[in-house]
Amino acid sequence: MKRDKHYILLTIVITLCLQFACSRTPATEIQTNIASAETISAAVAESETLFRKREDIANLRAAAAMLSKFRQPDHRSFDVEWHYSRICYFLGLGATDEKEKQTAFEKGRDAGRIAANMQPEKPDGHFWYGANLGELARMNPVTVGLQSVDDIRAEMNKVIELDPRYQNTAAYDVLAQVELGTTMFGGSAEKAVELLEKALTLEKDNAQVRLHLGQAYLAARREKDARAQLEAVVKMTPDPEYLPEHATCVAEASKLLKTKF
Repeated sequence: MKRDKHYILLTIVITLCLQFACSRTPATEIQTNIASAETISAAVAESETLFRKREDIANLRAAAAMLSKFRQPDHRSFDVEWHYSRICYFLGLGATDEKEKQTAFEKGRDAGRIAANMQPEKPDGHFWYGANLGELARMNPVTVGLQSVDDIRAEMNKVIELDPRYQNTAAYDVLAQVELGTTMFGGSAEKAVELLEKALTLEKDNAQVRLHLGQAYLAARREKDARAQLEAVVKMTPDPEYLPEHATCVAEASKLLKTKF
């Protein structure tokens, strides 16, 4: 009887040891799964190449899929997170399927927030977190929009504090869009005009800022000023880094010139 008890105890011990051994991942395997800094840098560079060809949305999808492989929760990379957040933002803008748009902005929001927490002294994470959140707020004004206004403002004001010229003064533009989008809740066209005029003192060749300033002038009933900005957009030389976005701005400015004047 005593021998049987020893045998049973020994069997249990052996079984537990085997289970423990099977559940562990060898240290060498863990190290193999962690990408080197050189590999991550190469992936980010390749994603940048695809991003520059974003007029074809398939390139944005490919860039997002590529970087997602390096988004390891226990081994984060700041560069991967903020680049991924930016790619998701433009993927969301370009997608026609509502579910794909929503998913892209949500993933971009989350990656931007991670980047902002990793290196809060840099504007990249703050901006793309706020930009993705802003688009989610636009898509879901009741469930997301009203709850996110303060966060969006805080992130963009942080960007301005760190680098007011970041993305050609785009943080001012986002803040202005918040003002125009919340006129029923305290936002104002006049404040939007003020923000966008400030942006133009720092960067005169941002077609999107000029387009939105034209829209803000219209909302503030300053038709003459609005027309001047919209005409300036149509005549601008496009920034080679933002050709797809420039074309969209020109199309929208042309439409407003035809329908509002």
